[in-house]
Amino acid sequence: MKDSLNVAVIGAGISGLLTARELLRENLRVTVFEKSDQIGGTWVYDDRVEVDGCHHLDPNRSIVHSSIYKSLRTNLPRPLMSFSDFSFEDKSYGDPRLFPGHEEVLKFVQDFANEFGVSEVIRFNSEVVRVESQGCGFVVEWRTTEGGLVEERFDAVVVCNGHHTEPQVASDVPGTFLFRLGSVFLM
Repeated sequence: MKDSLNVAVIGAGISGLLTARELLRENLRVTVFEKSDQIGGTWVYDDRVEVDGCHHLDPNRSIVHSSIYKSLRTNLPRPLMSFSDFSFEDKSYGDPRLFPGHEEVLKFVQDFANEFGVSEVIRFNSEVVRVESQGCGFVVEWRTTEGGLVEERFDAVVVCNGHHTEPQVASDVPGTFLFRLGSVFLM
């Protein structure tokens, strides 16, 4: 019998955690790479702001990953925030309102990861810097916050790193005029 497939999952937000759980259910060997020190992706609140405001033009800036604000509440009620086999409604996080705040969503996601053993396969502070197809698999190059690049081979890679981290600003589009009004760009 062939060994089970070795699968890399990039990102420990909701998509990465659900993906990892399903792969584990299929008895695959799973490694989740998370560049931060905790799970939750976009639900992790950080009160820091980037030094160049909302323009994000300085490539050497300190990147702040958070895309939420302190008082954020979901626009979905608790029943719709549930997973098919892990109910948000069954959890008690101290706030009875129908639309949960980001703290509750983060706690729910953490509870999910712990309940299904996903937390055990996460490599925190491990940023993937390159994925390359090689033969019948992939080479994943990653580094920890301490530095030092490591290459590792996987049979498959699932990218679940979200799309809210780096803003897209059109600048060199022929025929497009940018007018700056405060911190708003009109195109």
